[in-house]
Amino acid sequence: MTSNDSDTANARSGGARRDFMRLALMEAASAAARGEVPVGAVLVKDGTVLATDGNRTRELSDPTAHAEMLVIRRAAVRLGNDRLTDCDLYVTLEPCTMCAAAISFARLRRVYYGAADAKGGAVESGVRFFAQPTCHHRPDLYGGLGESEAADLLREFFAGRRG
Repeated sequence: MTSNDSDTANARSGGARRDFMRLALMEAASAAARGEVPVGAVLVKDGTVLATDGNRTRELSDPTAHAEMLVIRRAAVRLGNDRLTDCDLYVTLEPCTMCAAAISFARLRRVYYGAADAKGGAVESGVRFFAQPTCHHRPDLYGGLGESEAADLLREFFAGRRG
């Protein structure tokens, strides 16, 4: 591959990453419209979307129904495998400890997240789950993709709740 070919491939993959995060942001907006905390997730393998969803903890009366958990479950069923190697997760908010553990157990390749979560995040904030010696699989992490849009959704949602 020539340098120009490589640059074009990198630009395309960057565009695809933004597109996948836009899907996650749409899921987050849908979650907010349902009265859920606006977090959305998309799980992708080889450029193909396997699952999309937003938080559904209130709707399902299930405290584990975070967007990340829902797409991991759906993708595992779709692929017929609990190991989601070569899969990438796009999520609008830094994953919590529960979701980080599921990401590790599923063996996801990469995690792209939008807004950092100093209070509840566990990837680069808080307990830093993937840095712990008991963590058996550490995905590549990329924060800040769609950060301002994700933060705006969260800010608007919580301002409306306090309002």
